[in-house]
Amino acid sequence: MLDFTWRPRLNTMARNAWGLTFGEGVEPVEPTPAEHMHSGPHRDLYRFGAERRQDARPVLLVPPLAVAATCFDLRPGQSMASHVLDRGHAPYLVDYGTMTAADRRMGFESWVDDILPETIERISALHDGAPVDLVGWSLGGTLSLLTAAAHADLPIRSVTAVGTPIDYTRIPAIAPLRAVGRVTSERPLTAATWALGGLPASVVQVSYRATALQRELLRPWFIARNLHDTESLARMESIDRFMAAMPGYPARFFHQLCTQLILGNALAAGQFRLGDRTVDLAEVDVPVLAVGGTTDVIAPADAVEALVPLLTGSPSVRFEAVPGSHLGLVAGPGARNTTWQFLDEFLGEPVPAI
Repeated sequence: MLDFTWRPRLNTMARNAWGLTFGEGVEPVEPTPAEHMHSGPHRDLYRFGAERRQDARPVLLVPPLAVAATCFDLRPGQSMASHVLDRGHAPYLVDYGTMTAADRRMGFESWVDDILPETIERISALHDGAPVDLVGWSLGGTLSLLTAAAHADLPIRSVTAVGTPIDYTRIPAIAPLRAVGRVTSERPLTAATWALGGLPASVVQVSYRATALQRELLRPWFIARNLHDTESLARMESIDRFMAAMPGYPARFFHQLCTQLILGNALAAGQFRLGDRTVDLAEVDVPVLAVGGTTDVIAPADAVEALVPLLTGSPSVRFEAVPGSHLGLVAGPGARNTTWQFLDEFLGEPVPAI
């Protein structure tokens, strides 16, 4: 008797090969349903879920710059937005859109003093004045922490910072940049961006791929080895789409990033200069959860954990180290059992009195 059990596998391989080569991929794009709540310059606001629940706790997902806002909603099963929604909360997302040369003068102040405060107040008003939980990934966590520190009057209930580096000396990947910067200052890093109006999206995309060089080099082998595994290929495909959609940095923001964070390591001392004033992380007076990845090369766990002793004004500070890459912390297949679980626990805790 002939054995035809191999046919389904062969059919799957053929279908996946066609989808990757000539078709639209191995899996259709299925974002979590979301309603566009507000349009504004670099502050479009979306609310996830088909129904509005006035009594649901508002949670604002804060992406970093130079990253597609889809980081919180990569695909079914890898969507923090969908997970937060399933837990009965009201997840919102602020989308900064594309940066152009016209945005060259936008810096950290634009987000800390304008975009995020306006967005937080708007969301709170939609929930009868309820405070908002902020969940930021990477530099989105930095912006969330600085906003909470700079504006104690904002209706913020808590801040979660996922993969948010604080001590940049603990990031081996940027050690060469810091070494060069000690000799040449930030000029080689920022001169061209001032001329261009910012760091182009193409450069950001190449830089991000360089942090996962092994993945890029082994990509053909990975595809060949997993041609029968649609789920693995779909995860790869979603990451490729995410990286291809990365926008750039405005010139001023990138300059501040280089001078104060990468070279100056200002956050390690708990401070950041915004114009003519200094924002101190010790002024954060809400509970904070920090999550660091043990295999994250962009924000290693110990670079994230450096936040804990700086938050002297917070009623509670919690740090969790979990396995995962930078993007994997929020959207990896294992995030459900690590980052998302810790977020569930944190959002479920009562706010302690100071």
